[in-house]
Amino acid sequence: MLNVSPATATRQPSKTSLRALDTANFFLADVRDGLGPYLAIYLLTTLHWQAQDIGIAMSVMGIATVVAQTPAGALVDQTRRKRVYSIVASLLIALAAIITITVPTYPVIMGGQAIMGVAAAWFAPAVAAITLGLVGPKALDKRVGRNETFNHAGNVFAALLAGLLGYYVSTKGIFLLLAAMSILSSLSVWRIQEKDIDHQLARGCTEEEEQASDGKSSGWRTVLGNRSILFFALACVLFHFANAAMLPLLGQRLAQGINAGASSAYMSACIIVAQLVMIPVSYLTGKLAPQGRKRLLLIGFAVLPIRGLLYTLTSDPILLVAIQILDGVGAGIFGVLSILIVSDLTRGSGLFNTIQGAIATAVGLGASLSNAFAGALLQRTSYHFAFLTLAALAVVALGVLWFFVPETSSQKT
Repeated sequence: MLNVSPATATRQPSKTSLRALDTANFFLADVRDGLGPYLAIYLLTTLHWQAQDIGIAMSVMGIATVVAQTPAGALVDQTRRKRVYSIVASLLIALAAIITITVPTYPVIMGGQAIMGVAAAWFAPAVAAITLGLVGPKALDKRVGRNETFNHAGNVFAALLAGLLGYYVSTKGIFLLLAAMSILSSLSVWRIQEKDIDHQLARGCTEEEEQASDGKSSGWRTVLGNRSILFFALACVLFHFANAAMLPLLGQRLAQGINAGASSAYMSACIIVAQLVMIPVSYLTGKLAPQGRKRLLLIGFAVLPIRGLLYTLTSDPILLVAIQILDGVGAGIFGVLSILIVSDLTRGSGLFNTIQGAIATAVGLGASLSNAFAGALLQRTSYHFAFLTLAALAVVALGVLWFFVPETSSQKT
């Protein structure tokens, strides 16, 4: 552990650890999100599942993540084996991806998604904790922006390869790509030097702050007693309930009347466009975040209902792909600020990862219910009605953020 104890000091981890954190974020980009909309295309075009069954399958990973997320955050706060557990989680996702295509039965696919969900619950709090433990709170804004920049670059790389594999080889190749990136992410995490991580600081407090609290902190008491955290969690639930199903729905819409390879190529184009936008947006958000969180996050929330509405105004595949620019703006902003806002609200509590896990549970809840809801809605109505319904929910999320979540950057020390 480096000889830097106060939270106000600037930490200086080794260049090896910082470069390893960069590559870990790059390869984890595809790993921590699982198969995402590619699973919907595979189930629709290769296995010929019904829309409602696809929606359920898409929700299983999210539900498993919801169940595991808060315990995962609490474990991150308590353990010094953050690297080891991160590697195990990556390898579990690789295993789940492989069994999904080797034994493509209903229970195996559902079980594989559940495994992915439990494993994916680890990554958000673990990466944030390792980052905070490496650089400290003073450098967290820019470093989180850098993390997300590499993460989105990794998504562009993975989506490009997935599109090529799906078009020229087989959609099954996308699953093997996920397994390969899982292994590479494991190697990157292992290269982060243990001595560079301050595990006490990674919890969001110094030893002095923990002693002052006399060990009486409680994750659930903190959540239930802090209105700002509760309303931020509610805004996150609504935002992701509106957001999560939009891309899978778009993928299914683009897949109508074309082969599986072309469907994968279009889906990759959607992801690549969004991720290319997220790269500069994440970087700029990290630089601008110290000047105020809320106004930036309002922009991220505001583009979501616009995006849902625009999906109903055209059937041109090129224009539908172009609309994904808005997804890049919203997700790029949210990915950075969600971590920083939780850091602001939990400063000095020692519960940074526990509360982050609880917030991630809210996010996962919104996302998992979104896919099941949208799948059932689509089967009974139409794509236009489904997109407009999700856009209306996005407006509600924007209202909760605007009226009930305060600016938090003033709480930084």
